[in-house]
Amino acid sequence: MKHSVLSGMRPTGRLHLGNLYGALLNWIKLQEEDYERFYFVADWHALTTGFADSKKMHQNSIEMAADWLAFGLEPEKSTIFVQSLVKEHAELFLLLAMITPIGWLERVPSYKDQMAQLGKSKTSNYGFLGYPVLMSADIIMYKAAFVPVGMDQVAHLEFTRELVRHFNTTVGKSVFIEPKPLLTEVPKILGLDGRKMSKSYNNAIYLSDTEQDTESKIKVMFSDPRRKRKTDPGVAEECGVFMLHKIFTDENKCSEIKESCSNASIGCVECKKILAKNINNTLRPAREKRAYLLQKTEYVENILIEGSKKASIVAKNTLNEVKDAIFSNSRF
Repeated sequence: MKHSVLSGMRPTGRLHLGNLYGALLNWIKLQEEDYERFYFVADWHALTTGFADSKKMHQNSIEMAADWLAFGLEPEKSTIFVQSLVKEHAELFLLLAMITPIGWLERVPSYKDQMAQLGKSKTSNYGFLGYPVLMSADIIMYKAAFVPVGMDQVAHLEFTRELVRHFNTTVGKSVFIEPKPLLTEVPKILGLDGRKMSKSYNNAIYLSDTEQDTESKIKVMFSDPRRKRKTDPGVAEECGVFMLHKIFTDENKCSEIKESCSNASIGCVECKKILAKNINNTLRPAREKRAYLLQKTEYVENILIEGSKKASIVAKNTLNEVKDAIFSNSRF
């Protein structure tokens, strides 16, 4: 029996380079390995902090799925679905909520951080407090043995593992397995201002940006502050522009740029032009495919609908097993 892997993204807006290199390319890589793969549009999760933007959710979901398909996620190899189209997720969330201590939720690492970052107006709701339970339901619904995450997300997965142990002990039966992190090496993706690339920081290069947009953004990207003049030497390893060069520029050219930066034989303007060209060359085929897919939204919608039907079959079987364990096979 194949092990399952599961991951999802919230449709809160356009995807950027951080999403691509932090998750999507790894999903695509996993298609060549011996797993049952489930990747989903986490639209209910998006509502926990973005209910006011719910009218945009459908279009955001279509565009996000188009990005997935454009960069190489294949419905023939992976089950691609929408969380809200598989109603069993909500029912398992409800059942798990009955045994989840409030204190566990309040100590989740990101809970207070997100409250501080987003403000009480977006986080003072039960859905936000309970999202780790919904996340757990998403994962264990498909008996996922592995969840592809970066090292910084391992603590979040530990909540699910703890809840699985608690559920199995409570019902006296090993219904679920404890999912393990499938650690992935995530390259450091800095935004235009030198902070982590994020939609909320308004510092992102989006997969859907035009080539002109990309060039304009790279022009103003934060670089080594030592280089106030072209003749000032720099330290490439401490420059956000060079960190992107290490992803988009070949190794020999990177070494050349690093040396030229340290002896001030290349200026930041020229360095940024090279980077913008390389980013655009790398993304061009997927950007063209994305534009084509968005002209055929019915095709993208059908992939999500068919994937959701496929996911529902697995989810129904799991939920029946859960109910039998809770109600000792005596449910109506």
